[in-house]
Amino acid sequence: MAWRSCSMLRLIGEDTLWSSVRGGRWPHSFQQKCGFRKAAKKPDSKKMEDCGPAHTESVEAAVQRRTSIPNCDRQPPPDSQPAFGQLIRPFLFTVGFTGCSFGSAAIWQYESLKSRVQSYFNEIRADWLEKVRPQKRGDIRKEINLWWNSLSEGQKTVTGIIAANAVVFCCWRVPPLQRFMLRYFTSNPASKTRCLPMLLSTFSHVSLFHLAANMYVLWSFSSSAVSMLGREQFMAVYLSAGVVSTFVSYVCKMSMGRFGPSLGASGAIMTVLAAVCAKIPEAKLAIIFLPMFTFTAANALKAIVAMDTAGLLLGWRFFDHAAHLGGAMFGIWYVWFGHELIWMNREPFVKVWHDLRTRGGGNRGGSV
Repeated sequence: MAWRSCSMLRLIGEDTLWSSVRGGRWPHSFQQKCGFRKAAKKPDSKKMEDCGPAHTESVEAAVQRRTSIPNCDRQPPPDSQPAFGQLIRPFLFTVGFTGCSFGSAAIWQYESLKSRVQSYFNEIRADWLEKVRPQKRGDIRKEINLWWNSLSEGQKTVTGIIAANAVVFCCWRVPPLQRFMLRYFTSNPASKTRCLPMLLSTFSHVSLFHLAANMYVLWSFSSSAVSMLGREQFMAVYLSAGVVSTFVSYVCKMSMGRFGPSLGASGAIMTVLAAVCAKIPEAKLAIIFLPMFTFTAANALKAIVAMDTAGLLLGWRFFDHAAHLGGAMFGIWYVWFGHELIWMNREPFVKVWHDLRTRGGGNRGGSV
């Protein structure tokens, strides 16, 4: 699995699976991971005389046809290439999902504020019961609570994201789920299923190192990002960034005619990293194995963007550089403009929700 030598700032690529495809076939290592087996192809009577024994066709080749994954070493025929009109639905999905994410985050924050008073009294009651009840030594629940309470707000927020990525990683190890995972947990503009994978592929990793490195970077920047945005706004930005970065990848793949499945959380994580670096450009960062070398967050962001730009222009296929750039640009844009444009103008929407809640509560209570 590929990675970038950025240490603490290492972002594992979107795992552009087609980068290692040769002759229109999946690499042997990926075949073993996915549990594919070869199936015999019926001989062609017209070519038996010239070709001799019939060739065999692998199951993964059939999967490629069903998911519209073309040969990566040569361009598909012009009439078989996806048209840009097929990006209309992904674009609408991107806009709609982003709006729903921020709307849900605004409602989530409103409900959290309403329940804060009740939570305060519940905490007082819990502290009183903790003093009255006899303490148990070696209680697993108590140890878990102590560990959970020691985490920062940002680390608590991304724990669910990390758990979801771990579950999807385990699903890749189940052979009967391979076709389902390839269809819904890898994003490919040439596939018939294009919208839902834009979100699901953000939680998808095939390599353990890919998963561990991405989650480590997310964990490292979570405290700064959540303290800067709040947990509700952070979740909206993270989920939206996964879809936005995938859409940028779609556009670049179709523009260059390089189709293939991609997966990974790198696009969304690039948004988090870029947002923190753009908001706190003077922050000092260090390489994990070389802590004596430090650099500013602004210089780190410039280096990563320059590397991904070069990779995109030069046609490097080791990473999905377009998704990285899309995530970085979205993070910078949101910190500079998006926060004021979207989040600070949520009050009318929250007021509508408040009126709906108040009206519903009044009807249930029998008041006018």
